[in-house]
Parts: sequence; structure tokens; C-alpha cells
Amino acid sequence: MSDTELSEIVAPTSELDGDDRLRPAFVEAVLDAVEEGRNAEARALVEPLHPADIADLFELTPHERRAGLAHAVADLLDADVFAEMNEYVREDLLDALSASELADLAAELDTDDAVAIIEDLEPEDQREVLRAMEPDDRAAIEEALSYPEESAGRLMQRDLVAVPEHWTVGDTIDFLRASDELTTDFWEIFVVDAKHHPIGTCALSWILRTAREVPIAEVMKREQTLIPTDMDQEEVALRFQKYALISAAVVDGSGRLVGMITVDDIVHIIQEEAGEDTLLLSGAGEGDINEPIRFTVRARLTWLLVNLPTAMLAATVVGLFDDRIARFAVLAQLMGIVSGMGGNAGTQTLAVVVRALATNQLTSSNTVRMVWRELRIAAANGATLGLLVGTGAYLWFDNVGLAVVFGLALLINNLVAGMAGVIVPVTLDRFDVDPAVASSVFVTTCTDSLGFLTFLGLAALWGLGG
Repeated sequence: MSDTELSEIVAPTSELDGDDRLRPAFVEAVLDAVEEGRNAEARALVEPLHPADIADLFELTPHERRAGLAHAVADLLDADVFAEMNEYVREDLLDALSASELADLAAELDTDDAVAIIEDLEPEDQREVLRAMEPDDRAAIEEALSYPEESAGRLMQRDLVAVPEHWTVGDTIDFLRASDELTTDFWEIFVVDAKHHPIGTCALSWILRTAREVPIAEVMKREQTLIPTDMDQEEVALRFQKYALISAAVVDGSGRLVGMITVDDIVHIIQEEAGEDTLLLSGAGEGDINEPIRFTVRARLTWLLVNLPTAMLAATVVGLFDDRIARFAVLAQLMGIVSGMGGNAGTQTLAVVVRALATNQLTSSNTVRMVWRELRIAAANGATLGLLVGTGAYLWFDNVGLAVVFGLALLINNLVAGMAGVIVPVTLDRFDVDPAVASSVFVTTCTDSLGFLTFLGLAALWGLGG
């Protein structure tokens, strides 16, 4: 196929829609070309794409067709593409590479991206890949792997620019121009003392606008946010958000500068952590549509089994009032509304509290105020809903007692939901248990069991169905 013919295929640059997503027609065109052996055409279609869009193309490709696509566009699968790729899709492609090919790929990546690839390999495969790497690259990867998962040590980049505090701006500029091995992507220069402790930062814009003879110590900003290597990545993200950081120095236990974290890495972390808490609240596992089905089934089934005893507990509460329900069947119609509305209210409160805990908005200093706030909200919502459903029950069933019991039970269960939605996650957090993981089970138990107990207990006290 000639270059002219290829250009005609690629000419309608409509690969992306208005939301910068690959169009289904474009994806099908590429896959059809691969399927029919027209690899040159497939490559011509894919070549203009940004690495992130090439990664998206592989994620949109069915599992069984990815190998063929990878073969057709093999020379376009560089380190930038793998760095942007979903981890499950990436594992599919990496399985087909040899240790030496993986080592070459890792050497092209920033340390944090290389670690993300190597840390998921089996131990024997890890050792084989590390043996195939250059000594300097291997040492950097091994050091990163020695830090806890999801820590700043795993996340940081080793390539940075640091200069001594006694240099001038001119010395710094000459160093940046003369050193071919410096990293090419940076926004700040770190200033260090004789022990390699960071004492300040200097933005490139300040250096460019300052006379050469001015000491770098007079230009730098001494206030900085230092990140310990063992800090959890979620806490790192919160610091970037709170202090509007572009980059931050990472220090070891002795305070020495060992790496840096940049905001582009943090964007991914914020996205991952935000989605993770939402999915954990529902027990849906990682929620990744590329995750193998067996992993998804295991994650969801585990939480469904955990929820089974709570459902049985609620059924036991209902069983205590079987005779009364049998004599006054309308109770069976309405009790589900009480527990269901309480569950919805509890979920609302729980989502707010878990987010507040994750973002450090809720701490021990304002927990009581948070409880009081949610209690007032629950009381207002419960009173409104109770009045509404009580009036409806009276108009529908013409029974004052049923209307009062129904409305009052809804109010009480909303108060229970509001209290449980705050106290449960806060208590779990105090005991270092992730509130996003276990809170929903306890809150659901409270709203279901106490909802049934409140409604049917009040009905018994009022004498309904007696």
C-alpha cells in the first residue's frame, strides 16, 4: 500500500469524539485491519495517536484480539504507552515479552513507572528481569521495591536536579546546560546542604529571571513540604492538594533527599483513591472492567456472604412479630419502607463521613460537632418524611394509630441511620480499620434490624394487630 493510500485512510482525523474518547468506528477499523492481515494499514491508523490513546485502544480491544493488535503495532508500544495502560491489560501484553525485553522497557521508564510494571511480576520473573538490567537501573528498582506498597518510596522518581546552597544562579544555569544526563522534565530545583538535606526549592522561572551573580540561597524558597519515603500515597495526595504543590522532595529516615514526586503522578493517585473508597463501600472489589472475572466474583461474593448474617438477623427480628403481622397484614407492607428509607439515609451519611475521613476534614477535634450536625440533619429529614408518610398512611388506611406508628418509626430509624453513619466509620478509623471496607455492613445491620424492631415494637405498644 502506498503512502498516498495510507494517508487517505488516516486523513479523516476523527479518531476521537468530542470527549476525547476513541470512536467505536475507529476502533473497529483498526481491529478489522489487523484481522484481515493489513498490518501496515492498522499501524498507519494508530501512529498519529497520543500514547494515552494507544493505551485506551488496547483497553477497548477484547482480550483475545490484543495479541494480534500488539504484533501489528509492535514498534509503537513504547514505554510511554505502557505507563498509561490499565494494569490488567498491561499484564496481558507483558506476559508475552522476554526478560531482556522487559528490562529494556523498564530502563526507558521513570523509576515509579518501572516499579509499577515489575512489582506485579512473579518473584522469579522479577529476579530474571532485574538481572537483565543495567546495574544503576537495577539498584534504583530494588531500592524502590524495598519500600511498602502504595508508599511515597514506590511512587517517587529518582531523577531530579539538586544543587548546593553556595552556588550562584549562574553556576546553576551552567550546570543545567552542561550536564547531558539530567532528567529532562522538571519544574523545580532542590537546594541541598552539605549532608544532602533539602533546605529549599527554586522554580525554573525564578532562575531565568534572576541575574547570574545572585546566590541561589537568596532566590530559593525555604518553606517546603517534605515527604517521608514511608508515607502512604493517599496522604501524599492530600498534601499536594492542600498545599497546591507541583513537586515535592522525598526524604529518607535521616532526612536526606532521595527522590521527588510530581503532580502528574498524584493525579492518578487521587483518581484511584476516590474510586476505590466508593467501590469498597459497595463491596464491588476493584470495579475494573478489565479485571479477570474470577477475581471480581471472589471480591463480590465475599461481601455478599458477609451481608448474609445481617439479613438473617433482620429476618429474626421480623419473626418475633409473626403473629401480629399475620393478624394485621398491612404491617408487612410498610415495614420494608421504614428499613429501606433508613438504609438510604445511612448510606448518605456514611458516604459523607468516609470522604471526610479520607480527606482529613474529620478528625478527633471535630467528631462531636460532626455527630451533632448529622443528628440534626437526620432529625429534620426524619420529621419531614415521617409527617409525609404518616399523613399518607392515614389517608390510605384510615387508621390514626398506624399513621402515628409509621411516621414515628421512620423518624427514629432516620436518627439511628444518622448516628450509625457517623459513629461506625469513626470508630473503625480509630482502630486503624479502613472505614470504607467494613462500615456499610454495620450500618446496614443497624438500619434494617432496628428499623423492623422500632416499627413492629411501636405497633405492638399501640396495640395494632392485637
